[in-house]
Amino acid sequence: EVMDTESLIQRERFSEHSKETFDAVIETADKMAKEKFANHNSAADKDEPKFVNGQVEMLPDVKQAFDAYAEAGFLAGRYDYDLGGMQLPESVMAACNGFFTAANPGTAGYPFLTTAAANLIRVFGNDEQK
Repeated sequence: EVMDTESLIQRERFSEHSKETFDAVIETADKMAKEKFANHNSAADKDEPKFVNGQVEMLPDVKQAFDAYAEAGFLAGRYDYDLGGMQLPESVMAACNGFFTAANPGTAGYPFLTTAAANLIRVFGNDEQK
């Protein structure tokens, strides 16, 4: 209700979605944040990533959370369908990412930085980089 998602489906870009779709995506983010991100928040603070012999070492839970985020489609959630995205509105993605950040800001940073890098390549990259 706060985001008035029903008005968004009136726009051509989001016309294939419904309020139920948006609600389901947000509920999925909430559940995933609790199950995959919050479960290692304290442990990740105590055991920071390390660079050892040319390799990054970190808690396996961080990778599991990142993989779950990507597999659920959140990594490309805002992108067009033809780019493999879900073509979600920014307001819906912001609501979803709010759950991940609240659950574990450190781990949430990994997919957020990946998305930022992808945005740079999408907008400014050459054909080979894309």
